[in-house]
Amino acid sequence: MMPVEIERKFSVIGRPWEQVGMGVSIRQAYLSKNENTTVRIRVAGDEAWLTVKGPTRGISRDEFEYSIPRSDAESLLELCGDGVIQKTRYRLLEQGSVFEVDVFEGANQGLVVAEIELASESQDFFRPDWLGEELSFDPRYRNSELSTRPYSSWDD
Repeated sequence: MMPVEIERKFSVIGRPWEQVGMGVSIRQAYLSKNENTTVRIRVAGDEAWLTVKGPTRGISRDEFEYSIPRSDAESLLELCGDGVIQKTRYRLLEQGSVFEVDVFEGANQGLVVAEIELASESQDFFRPDWLGEELSFDPRYRNSELSTRPYSSWDD
């Protein structure tokens, strides 16, 4: 059985991440992306990963993630030039649900997104009052899209 990521994404109202203190600085970029597959390189803190994701079906997709040496990841990020996304991630626990709130920097500054990973597409979860509009089905909010069409370039 393939590992599957089931994720919902939302806008954020207010600044709820300020209650949790320090976040983790993340830099990531895409070595390859098309309608069927993305290959992402990510550095978060002292760790690094290579991630391969399959096509999105609803809010699910196959995901394979491998830890790699940080020095390798740094070299791969350099190959990606201006396509590197920078953000700080905060983990918020809300009545048994873990939300990851990403506060974007650089060309995506001003964008704040909350994600929750689920065990199934139909799983119910607590919705805190700071959780805004659902963005799960809007491809503009995918990190792979933000790497080539950043938030600061949107007209709407």
